[in-house]
Amino acid sequence: MYADATALLTGWTPTGPAAAAARNRTLELLSAGPVAMSRSHRAGHVTASALVLDATGGRVLLCLHGKFRKWVQLGGHCEPGDRTLAGAALREATEESGITDLVVDPTPIDVDIHPVACQGGSLHYDVRFAVFAPAGAVERVSDESEALGWFPADRLPEPLADATAQLVAPALAALRRAGR
Repeated sequence: MYADATALLTGWTPTGPAAAAARNRTLELLSAGPVAMSRSHRAGHVTASALVLDATGGRVLLCLHGKFRKWVQLGGHCEPGDRTLAGAALREATEESGITDLVVDPTPIDVDIHPVACQGGSLHYDVRFAVFAPAGAVERVSDESEALGWFPADRLPEPLADATAQLVAPALAALRRAGR
């Protein structure tokens, strides 16, 4: 996973200036070695998340996060069995949505760094991906969220977590590149 994260971010063309700065800071974090992938790394750790789009790209699936009570994209910590960041994002999206047959675009759409309560206070270096749901997908609420909901891509709910809205345009671009 560490080698994948390093190679992926080194070769990635960021979607904007903020993503470029976050990518560079994430690569600096990764210079600490594989420990930077673990939630036990107090300085921060790499996570993976997914903005799930419906089959038409007209709606996005968000969860009402149980801990901070805001609508966010799906995602979380990398696990020992994850082989790639894209795979971690797909696993998290599947676990949290209950939707099978999701498809992940392996190219990140954003990188965001934000403070979290892990280890008494740390940072998530979150690498974000577009994930596509099959037609007719039905979500199921997991233990990690209060609610799940499909929302029009141009009318996201409130309260919305910082940096979630900025994922819509690059996720839609990924959908078009995938020919969906």
